[in-house]
Amino acid sequence: MEALGNLARWRLTPGQAADVTEAEPLLEGMAADAVAADKAYDSQSLVDAIEASGAEVVIPPRANRTQPRTFDRHIYKARNLVERFFCRIKHFRRIATRYDKLDRRFEAFIAIAAAWIWLA
Repeated sequence: MEALGNLARWRLTPGQAADVTEAEPLLEGMAADAVAADKAYDSQSLVDAIEASGAEVVIPPRANRTQPRTFDRHIYKARNLVERFFCRIKHFRRIATRYDKLDRRFEAFIAIAAAWIWLA
């Protein structure tokens, strides 16, 4: 997502795969002042990659982290734009119920829905 809550990049993952595995490839080549995500994305390799790019890490630490770190709660509040986008995209029945069996078709409809939301 970009700062206005529109879809910037996405990648489909298998249902059994963790989303954090695709976070680093999605962030490659993108310039950002800060990267905000929820606790599920609190992995040391992702935090290191974000810091190496020069962006601020705005990910709350997991409860089991041995070295808790601070994060900007004010910037973290803006993460609700991501949740709002997912709510909007689920209004498209074809996406919410995943009628398409092929990944290419499903990705195409995600692109169409994202463009529709961006134009609205």
